[in-house]
Parts: sequence; structure tokens; C-alpha cells
Amino acid sequence: MAKDTIAISVFKARCLAVLKRVKETGQPIVVTKFGEPVAEIVPPTPPLPPEPWLGKLKGRAKITGDIVAPVVNPEDWEAIGS
Repeated sequence: MAKDTIAISVFKARCLAVLKRVKETGQPIVVTKFGEPVAEIVPPTPPLPPEPWLGKLKGRAKITGDIVAPVVNPEDWEAIGS
């Protein structure tokens, strides 16, 4: 597939329109000076999707005890309640 070309003088006069066309069509355009390529206008790369934050810390913490049992022994509760 041949790339579209545009003379540098025409590009200078129609810069914004050319950039808009490249973005909308996704087709690159080669800018030439006296028939020789001097630049290539290419569409921007699409942005990366945001990284999910749920589960981001998975595997970074370590449970080192019983997380269900109360911190205070039940025998101590009776002593406190007496």
C-alpha cells in the first residue's frame, strides 16, 4: 500500500487539517521537500487501558496467625467482667 505524500509547502499551509486527517483515518502521510521524504506524520498510539486496582496487592502480605480468633483470651474476659 502506497503512503500518501504531501509537499512541505502544502503541509505548512494546511498543517491542522492534515493532522486531523491522519488522526481520523489512521493512515500516515509522508511530507516531502523537492520530492524527497523529510518526515512522516503517523497517528498517535492508542492509550493503554488503566491498570486494575482490585487485587493489586495480591501476594504481598503474609498472615502469620489466626485472624478469626479474638486477640484477648476468653478466660481474660471473665476476669474483666467480674
